[in-house]
Amino acid sequence: MDFVVVRENTEGLYSGAEFELAPGVGVALRIITRDASLRVAEFAFKLAMKRKKQLTFVHKGNILRLTDGIFKNAVKEVSVKYPEVTVEDLHVDAAAMQLIKKPDAFDVIVTTNLFGDVLSDEAAQVTGGLGLAAGANIGEAYGMFEPVHGSAPKYAGQHRANPIATILAGAMMLDYLGEGEAAKLIEKAVEYVLEEGKIRTPDLGGASRTDEVGDAVAARIQNLSIKK
Repeated sequence: MDFVVVRENTEGLYSGAEFELAPGVGVALRIITRDASLRVAEFAFKLAMKRKKQLTFVHKGNILRLTDGIFKNAVKEVSVKYPEVTVEDLHVDAAAMQLIKKPDAFDVIVTTNLFGDVLSDEAAQVTGGLGLAAGANIGEAYGMFEPVHGSAPKYAGQHRANPIATILAGAMMLDYLGEGEAAKLIEKAVEYVLEEGKIRTPDLGGASRTDEVGDAVAARIQNLSIKK
């Protein structure tokens, strides 16, 4: 399976606009703007054009009629510019179910901030766990690349962390910088090491150390480079 979750990352419930209406009563504002929705939709459609020309936009417009209505309308507006892309419309609960039932049916998923946060972690687990999932924050001029997972201080010094998400984040960065060939080389090396199954960290059922996985990927990259 190979799909991407594109998440709007500047607004929504994560804007931090919360206040206490009365003692024991909290309110959080869900801010959705047309501009941000158009921006993320444009990025997602451009990405879909580079991949399988298939895009799914995820929302809860049947309940959040105004805010998700703005998001939906923005996606539909951008879709007119990309008639080659097949577009599917899914409610977030249905999308969460389909990600488990048939994840290979997806290619590019675009959604709002909170839904994207949840679905991207679900997608990571479906593909094997957070240790395999790379991520990026892409702005209009710059990109920042990192594994989807956070830190795990309890594993510090134990050499059991899976480095593959970090390695793949590096591959994403190279692709972003125009080094597509180098990115594909890294991805192929990672695929080989995973498929071979001899060297895996504990989260994937193995007993290998972090550095052993990294060394195996590096060795495979070198091998592939020589063959070229």
